[in-house]
Amino acid sequence: MLLLRNIFFTVLIPGTVTVVVPCFIVSGSHGAGRTPGHPVSWLGLLPVGAGAAVLFRCIWDFAVTGRGTLAPVDPPTRLVVRGLYRYVRNPMYLGVLCILTGEAWLFASSALLIYAAGFFGTVHLFVVLYEEPALRRKFGQAYEQYVRTVHRWWPRRLTGGIGAEETKRGMSK
Repeated sequence: MLLLRNIFFTVLIPGTVTVVVPCFIVSGSHGAGRTPGHPVSWLGLLPVGAGAAVLFRCIWDFAVTGRGTLAPVDPPTRLVVRGLYRYVRNPMYLGVLCILTGEAWLFASSALLIYAAGFFGTVHLFVVLYEEPALRRKFGQAYEQYVRTVHRWWPRRLTGGIGAEETKRGMSK
């Protein structure tokens, strides 16, 4: 059942944000500056691929470690501090932002770039005003320790992050 919920919410949420809305934007008369057939445009696939890999890794961690989904209505029941979450608190949103900026490059679309900026602004407000307070209430001291150790948007060095000791002290509960 968890697998089906994750598939559903993955298609619904990031699918809408990274596929449906960008399709509407680039299909408009002012949405795209070039077609993806232009040789330079194919470089946009690099951030799209990287962002998709980040997104799917985070969804996997939410399901396996957190026993939940990416949807706020069906969140993980355990605090996830493994994988990419050891380095940055919001890698899933950063993955989606990477996909959107790659799509903006792929289609040379300033409208998509503006959409990506709007997405980030909206997500930042959501994280600060809803998500972080909800996580503080739900996970208490474990989340407070996580906040002190891992940055919200700027990843720590790959040699940094949360190690096994922090996880053993209850941060993954």
